[in-house]
Amino acid sequence: MDEAAIKKAFDESGVKNELPCAKAFQISEKYGIPKLDIAKYCNKHKVKIRKCQLGCFG
Repeated sequence: MDEAAIKKAFDESGVKNELPCAKAFQISEKYGIPKLDIAKYCNKHKVKIRKCQLGCFG
């Protein structure tokens, strides 16, 4: 997982403490970052995933 790349993508996308699931998918596509890496980064840095498309997150 390239934390620097994910942090940069989040900063450019305005992500702070919350990340809507659809936006996570958009960031993954735009920056070429695997969705699993985004999820791991969110868990590690306490970024809440919201509006999960699969109903897994609140």
